[in-house]
Amino acid sequence: MSVWGLLLGLLLVGCSSSPPVVKSGSQSNDPVRNRLLLVYATWEGVPYRLGGNDQRGVDCSGFIQQVFLQVNGLALPRTTAQQVRQGQRIKRQHLQPADLVFFKTGWRQRHAGIYLGNGEFMHASTSRGVMISRLDNPYWQDVWWTGRRLTSDE
Repeated sequence: MSVWGLLLGLLLVGCSSSPPVVKSGSQSNDPVRNRLLLVYATWEGVPYRLGGNDQRGVDCSGFIQQVFLQVNGLALPRTTAQQVRQGQRIKRQHLQPADLVFFKTGWRQRHAGIYLGNGEFMHASTSRGVMISRLDNPYWQDVWWTGRRLTSDE
């Protein structure tokens, strides 16, 4: 395989994920989770599109950007590299609904999602589009990078 073929392949797997689909998203007593799930319902199944940020196709950072804009009018940066610098670092065991979760999915490849609570997060998967996954899935445990909590001044 040529170097260019390898680089193209790496580019195409950005924001990639292939663990099992989680069918959840049940309502709870947490108003933040419930609001996120209402927005998720409008995005569920939207296909992955590198650089996308609308209902025709979205990548992981574009999905995060659009959800936060819809939920509270917060304009986040566009890329995962920029988003991971927002807010304060949060350990996995201290995550709360609406915290951002980040993963190192490959060499120079990053993936991101929004924590929903109950061990679940929503994200845009290259293979399945917008979906909910579980943090305790071995795949996500192995590629965990960091969590970030946004502050009101961002």
